Amino acid sequence: MSSSLRNVKLWVSAWVPVLIGIAVIIAESTETFGANHTAGPLRWFLTLIYGPISNSAFDKIHFLIRKSGHFLGYGLIGLAWLRAWRMTYPRLPFASDAILALLGVGLMASLDEWHQSFLPNRTSSPTDVLIDCCGATMLILITYLWLRFLRPDRLESVA
Repeated sequence: MSSSLRNVKLWVSAWVPVLIGIAVIIAESTETFGANHTAGPLRWFLTLIYGPISNSAFDKIHFLIRKSGHFLGYGLIGLAWLRAWRMTYPRLPFASDAILALLGVGLMASLDEWHQSFLPNRTSSPTDVLIDCCGATMLILITYLWLRFLRPDRLESVA
């Protein structure tokens, strides 16, 4: 296999997960995924499992699920960014890859909230950007600790 073909395969393998994450965020950033559209199906599902739920309890549950989705979703996208940078530039130290990944997440989260500010049933919140970045930071930190204590050989850059 030629080195140029290997390079293309490496780039595709590294960056396709990031592109998929971006596509998911773009899809979820539409009017269709606004709280007013997700409340009905979620309430039906929770009522099916737990029985009747008061409006105030459901509002709290719905809020927590949506914010948890921000935290976990952007956390996973942060890992995709981290993986892509580590595969693309294996000589960089982990901290540099982590910073690049967090910059990618921060840019995505900011653009997502900016886009939502133009939609009638969506709100734009700097708090959501903070939750997104905290999710990415947390999962990247967990990854670092996992590598540090269980796979230290993977932390060393290829110099």
